[in-house]
Amino acid sequence: MDAGGAGDFRTITAALEALPMYSYGRVVIFIRDGVYEESLRIDRNYVTLRGESRDGVVIRSSRPRPAWEADKDWIGPAVVNIHGDDVILERLTVENSQPDTSVHAFAVLGAGTRTILADCRLLSRGGDTVALWNYKEGMYYHSRCEFRGAVDMVCPRGWCFIRDSRFFEVRRTAAVWHAGSWNPDQKLVIRDSEFDGVPGFHLGRRHYDAQFFLIGCRFSAALADRPVYRVVYDDPARNNPDDFGDRVYFHGCLRDGGLFPWMRDNLGLAAGGPRPEDVTPAWTFGGRWDPESVRPVQVTSASVSGDSLTLTFDDRMTVRGRPVLRNRAGDRFEIVVRRYTDNDRLTFRSASGVRLRDASGEWTVENGSLIGSTASARERSVGPVFRIPPCQ
Repeated sequence: MDAGGAGDFRTITAALEALPMYSYGRVVIFIRDGVYEESLRIDRNYVTLRGESRDGVVIRSSRPRPAWEADKDWIGPAVVNIHGDDVILERLTVENSQPDTSVHAFAVLGAGTRTILADCRLLSRGGDTVALWNYKEGMYYHSRCEFRGAVDMVCPRGWCFIRDSRFFEVRRTAAVWHAGSWNPDQKLVIRDSEFDGVPGFHLGRRHYDAQFFLIGCRFSAALADRPVYRVVYDDPARNNPDDFGDRVYFHGCLRDGGLFPWMRDNLGLAAGGPRPEDVTPAWTFGGRWDPESVRPVQVTSASVSGDSLTLTFDDRMTVRGRPVLRNRAGDRFEIVVRRYTDNDRLTFRSASGVRLRDASGEWTVENGSLIGSTASARERSVGPVFRIPPCQ
């Protein structure tokens, strides 16, 4: 798509509205450089918004939360509102352009899980710039991003892993926030990232049970000498339970001017005594999701019925093109197109009617590709050559 009209659509909204009611496989919307003055609602699963360049694609609108609360629309209070699972924003800028630093002003607000922000700029002058709030099952992965905002500019509920990113706090308030009261394992992990802001900015705070891990991060001299803290109100009825106490862990961090005592290495005190090399996305998400995996999608089982072959994979699958499989004998098996493909099984039928007894062994893919649908930092497929285990 192209704001100047050279693509299929002029606006991102029009491209999203052109999608079918349900997305059963990953859809990539490629966005050419330009400024897109709009607010978006993504309510399909498996949607990727991929920009031509991080600085060249700017999705921008002025959305102070109080104004939206006073006159609600279906889009939502953020510039980008995510209500689907496995959504990826890649190589673009999202900016809430309202100027007030004292209000919530979301750039991205989300209720889905397995959300990826990669090589993005997420900008606001208000609070809660990136607010991903699926408090039960939410898992989020961010890499090579720039975050800017006021209080709680990155404020996930659930599990979140961030690496190689930069945070800039525009007020003397807390840069990061976490809520993890639904499951004691929920955590916010930040690795190899930089923090800066106005003089005296705070690192973080919490209102609920939470867990923070900061590994290999660097902090400017502007950081205040105030540990990550729990917000406590004068009215006890407003305070949330504090079942687990303070859980804030550091390893290998640096600060211009020297570390404060509360920033010294204490990673080994976390549950399970993790080592720095253990703190990966797969560890963060308890093995339920590994967005950094480069392992090809695997065929886990196969069944043969006459001239048809049904494969089961270790991921839900997206079909691109009209894939044809070939076995070592050179027999062609064409995909059987079905309406519903949001599952982990695909069926192929012999083009010549040849009957199979055993499909195990090496196969090749032609005329298309078979892609894993689950959100991933790098696209995973079965590859041009793959193996099938012994058939059932």
